[in-house]
Amino acid sequence: MKLLKSILIQRSTFSLALFFGLLSPLSCAWAQQAWPNKPIKLVVPYGPGSSPDVIARIVAEKLSPRLGQPVIIENRVGAGGNTGSGTVAKAAGDGYTFLISTNGPLVYNTVLYKKLSYDPFAELRPVVLAGGQSNVCAVRTDSGINTLADLIEAMKKNPGKFNFSSTGIGSLSQLGVELLKVKTETFAVHIPYVSSPLAIMAILQGDVQFACVPAVAVLPQVKAGKMRALAVSTAKRSQFLPDVPTMKEAGLSGIESVAWMAIMAPASTANDIVARMNQEINTVLAMPEVKEKLYSQYMEPIGGTELELKNFMQQELRVMTPVIKRTGLTIE
Repeated sequence: MKLLKSILIQRSTFSLALFFGLLSPLSCAWAQQAWPNKPIKLVVPYGPGSSPDVIARIVAEKLSPRLGQPVIIENRVGAGGNTGSGTVAKAAGDGYTFLISTNGPLVYNTVLYKKLSYDPFAELRPVVLAGGQSNVCAVRTDSGINTLADLIEAMKKNPGKFNFSSTGIGSLSQLGVELLKVKTETFAVHIPYVSSPLAIMAILQGDVQFACVPAVAVLPQVKAGKMRALAVSTAKRSQFLPDVPTMKEAGLSGIESVAWMAIMAPASTANDIVARMNQEINTVLAMPEVKEKLYSQYMEPIGGTELELKNFMQQELRVMTPVIKRTGLTIE
């Protein structure tokens, strides 16, 4: 909140100046209390049904009554999540536009892209780390591939005949496979999609042979018997897939990652607004009914402070920069 200064020039104007000097801080307080006084937009840079979209709608349902205003979900897809993320980065920091985005647009793309239209570390400010989940490498059940080792062997025996889908260029679902290709000296063509459900549909339709995408899209198809889970990307086994090995257990070490989703705001958003959003979202994430809904979608709520998210993103950048460079992947 800006400090308002009053300059008293003449004794005759002292009382009036004093009045406004006292009134101005009150006016600022009233303005702050008035926030929010209209609907809040939460931009999801991926399609409906994607992991960020799912968690955004679960959180928004409980967040709206706490703020006293509707929280409207707006899907702005394109460029691997860069379109929607960049839109919020350039938006006014008036407290009515927020973003829920992922690893790629918030961290990895600063290394992947030769020129990014926005700087997530300078033009966006952290609000809260909403949740995370493992990526699951999966194939169609009738593929004849039963393990991760089988997949790697099939790729080696059939060079140029394997495609894989992802949730977008620069996403963790792409980078994990790119690193797998480097480590196993295999080749597969990347086919990006705007959401994990579409990436899974591509496997079911036979357009691609495999994918390593968020569990929320994979598990329903695994339970239905249409797909087979080969490995999870996290360092430990997923509580939702206790029988599925980690990448390391499946014979491929050095590929450990979590698909995370963070809520961000334009960098110029006021501290008190960000603090209020952080507080309210943490409260929502701790609600038993919200946890139950997230667990049903194979997601885990995280929460925490703004500073913790900032430090987490910086750590992700330090860890993943050499990984990305090792793959040799760059995007114009």
